[in-house]
Amino acid sequence: MKIGIIGAGNIGGTLTRQFIRAGHAVFVANSRGPETLKDLGRETGATPVTVEEAARSGDVVVVTIPEAKIPNLPADLFAGVPSSVVVIDTGNYYPRQRDGRIEPIEAGMPESRWVETQLHRRVVKAFNNIYAQHLLERGKPAGTPGRIALPVAGDEPAKSVVMRLVDEIGFDPVDAGSIDESWRQQPGSPVYTHDLDAQGVRDALARASKTRTADWSGTAQSPGTFEAPA
Repeated sequence: MKIGIIGAGNIGGTLTRQFIRAGHAVFVANSRGPETLKDLGRETGATPVTVEEAARSGDVVVVTIPEAKIPNLPADLFAGVPSSVVVIDTGNYYPRQRDGRIEPIEAGMPESRWVETQLHRRVVKAFNNIYAQHLLERGKPAGTPGRIALPVAGDEPAKSVVMRLVDEIGFDPVDAGSIDESWRQQPGSPVYTHDLDAQGVRDALARASKTRTADWSGTAQSPGTFEAPA
């Protein structure tokens, strides 16, 4: 497949490497322009492009930028892009550490549902609950005992496309329901940053609480930093 990736940070760079290894053509973009991605392109074989080009690159588009920067993307980013193109949201809301308060999320809207309102596009939530280094290094062949599993939330048929990609790069995909259920894999949930097998992920999703704890809720002083949340 042809895969566009918007964002070349920890997760974006890792997915670029993993999807190239799996045999896909990757077109990667960031906010600073394709000339800043030449090293990543030489290392991986990915093609550096603009954000607009990444959104129009082919079959799948991954949006993997800080939550607070989602509204800064072009308002017409997906205008004219066929509805068959799958959009993946890998993002997490870190109000105290990075993003500041986003009031609809604070009021209970699932993070990825809010992303949809900004992108004007349905998304599939995936790759948000695992450390980037683990995503890069801990994939295993299908059938390996204890293979790490990743939750995938969204609607069909897009969700099945993403679940296949999860499997291709070495992880067991677990159906986590619709985007309205994606709060079960948000920061602070039992599945977040825990390397669990498929049954472990299912159990963790079932234990999740929709109530956002203080650690993951914004304050009047937010944001601070990851070292000193506010």
